[in-house]
Amino acid sequence: MREDLTIFYADDDQDDLEFFKEIVGEIGEHYNVVTQSNGEELLKAINNPPPHPYVVFLDINMPGITGLEVLKKLRADNQHKELPVVMFSTSKDDDIIEKSRQLGASYYMPKSGMFDQLRQSIAHALSINWRSFSANDKNFVYNT
Repeated sequence: MREDLTIFYADDDQDDLEFFKEIVGEIGEHYNVVTQSNGEELLKAINNPPPHPYVVFLDINMPGITGLEVLKKLRADNQHKELPVVMFSTSKDDDIIEKSRQLGASYYMPKSGMFDQLRQSIAHALSINWRSFSANDKNFVYNT
C-alpha cells in the first residue's frame, strides 16, 4: 500500500483552494491536501507538525506575509531548506520568477484560468520526484 503524501497549499483566494483540492482529489487518492489562507497560517502549520508536508504550493500575492516572504523564512530555517516549495501564482513576470528562484523555490508554476490546463500543471508538479529534482534555468518554470 502506498503511503499518503501531504500537500500544503497557501492561498488567500478561497476558490483557488477549492479548485486545487478538487483537482488533487481527481489526480490521486493518496494525497492529503492541507490548505492555509495566508502565509502566517502556513508557517505555523509547517512549524507545528504533524502533518509533515511532502510538498508546499505557495501563492505569491497574499495579504500580510507574501509568498516570497514565506519562502525566504522557510529557506532560512535549516529544517525546511530541502522542503519542495512550488511557487504557484498568476504572475508570469520574469523578475518575480527570478526572485523566486534566487530565494530557493523548487519550482515555479503559473496559474492557468483554464481548468484543464490547471489540472495538467498540478498533475505535472505532483509527478516530479522531488528527492532527485534539481531546478535550473531550463526546468524551473512550468510551461504549458
